[in-house]
Amino acid sequence: MSTVLDWVSGTLIILGAILALTAAIGIVRFTDTLLRMHAATKPQVIGLNLVLAGTCLRVYDDPNVWMLVLVGLFTLLTAPVIAHLIGRTAYREQRHRKIPLAVNELGDKMDDEQQ
Repeated sequence: MSTVLDWVSGTLIILGAILALTAAIGIVRFTDTLLRMHAATKPQVIGLNLVLAGTCLRVYDDPNVWMLVLVGLFTLLTAPVIAHLIGRTAYREQRHRKIPLAVNELGDKMDDEQQ
């Protein structure tokens, strides 16, 4: 049974590391703040949680496993909020590509604030 858990744990850790690597590559390669924000949040958070899940399986009998669970939970709670704030700030400072957005929910609010 320990061998199976080791294999599953190793697979989760490697998959998480690959997702974190793709997030890092996306941050470097993307040109726009909004695109970088996407690369910095989704694959990075999922990759971190996969690494934490693999580590939890590896050290399941250690009492410090709950710290790993808390790290994963706090990451899941804070990453979307940070991404939202970064995206809104980038939009307000006009640091995005000038493309017509399908739905521009902040356009009316920005016009009201500037008047």
